[in-house]
Amino acid sequence: MRAMILAAGLGTRLRPLTNDRPKALVEVGGRTLLEITLRRLAYFGIREVIVNVHHFADAVVEYLRKNNNFGIRVDVSREDVLLDTGGGLKNAAWFFLESGEDKPFLLHNVDVISTIDLQHILRTHQESGALATLAVQERETSRYLLFDQDNQLCGRRAGRDGAAETVRPAKTIQALAFSGIHVISPRLLEMMKEDGAFSIITTYLRLAGEGKKISALRADEYYWRDMGKPENIAQAERDAEREMIRL
Repeated sequence: MRAMILAAGLGTRLRPLTNDRPKALVEVGGRTLLEITLRRLAYFGIREVIVNVHHFADAVVEYLRKNNNFGIRVDVSREDVLLDTGGGLKNAAWFFLESGEDKPFLLHNVDVISTIDLQHILRTHQESGALATLAVQERETSRYLLFDQDNQLCGRRAGRDGAAETVRPAKTIQALAFSGIHVISPRLLEMMKEDGAFSIITTYLRLAGEGKKISALRADEYYWRDMGKPENIAQAERDAEREMIRL
């Protein structure tokens, strides 16, 4: 199984920590977010990874070189202009298509830390035949994804009280928070009609509206924390001290 780590963002919410480094190299408990993510992927048997870079891109490349890519294959996808999650994946699509094998791959944000079982997502994805399987949780967030009674994507909503944007009808709707961790089938790459900078969620919603299977996997029982703010990093370090998570 291959994976992509989304690490090209400016990390504006992490300032001043990102004034002189990319968010991927911000440390939590003495380890960078990039190292934590790479080691977690390796723990689940993933040995081929591509990382997209933009902000302080050379610093990420040099960091990987100095650490011998942490013992796995790590390719770098440079973005002269930020392409967002969908554009970033489309730009790196060659990495998942070069082998010619129809094997699902993992997409993982560099700025999230969790105990979510990545092999469980993979198995669920393979059994369902979905184009993409998104790990989601029932928690507070600024942007919700909406799923029907069969855990299929049907829309999105901004905040708790925002208006729902639905792409197909559903008998019942669940508003869930996306974890930034998803498994994708390579055939989805050929369906990405969007160009330039765009969110992968835009592609997911369009495909769901066309009747394609974009599924949710509930991951409520697992630890998850967004590392987008300095205070969240401090909380993760406290959580590690309490052995809620291993960094």
